[in-house]
Amino acid sequence: MKRKVETYGLMAEFDSADAVVVAAQRANDAGYTCMDAYSPFPVHGLAEAIGFHKTHLPLIVLGGGIFGMIAGFGMMVYSAVFHYPLNIGGRPFYSWPAFIPITFETTVLCAAGAAVFGMLALNGLPQPYHPVFNVPRFELASRTHFFLCIEATDPKFDPEATKAFLQQLTPLEVSVVAA
Repeated sequence: MKRKVETYGLMAEFDSADAVVVAAQRANDAGYTCMDAYSPFPVHGLAEAIGFHKTHLPLIVLGGGIFGMIAGFGMMVYSAVFHYPLNIGGRPFYSWPAFIPITFETTVLCAAGAAVFGMLALNGLPQPYHPVFNVPRFELASRTHFFLCIEATDPKFDPEATKAFLQQLTPLEVSVVAA
């Protein structure tokens, strides 16, 4: 008894950046919404062509920066005013200009940490396995070729109709991506 193999989607292979951008735009215009593109280098306009939406990363970085600012300033106020106050030369305990360098450094540190970990979380990384790795020629995505994958979770996805649509885009090859 054979086990039914689920399909992750269909992947079309292209040999130029312009071809994959045009293909992605045509797929987006045709109503496909769950798709992804793979290329060996950043391609201008490809993210917009596949319908990539804005990211929440700037808000995550802002939140990390505000947290770092409050934590750094609060740490300095607590240590200089409450925990270990020192009267040196009549200087007031709450001398906020002296707290600015540490506040700035903790703001930058926490914002950078939020950027790194936020980017990893939003991208779903680390991801040691992805179904597109099953496509034999996908290793060329890191060197010379460009790929457009329409996922089976797309509401418009139909194996035969989607394959016929991808064939119209004149790819080098259309492959089934096993889940």
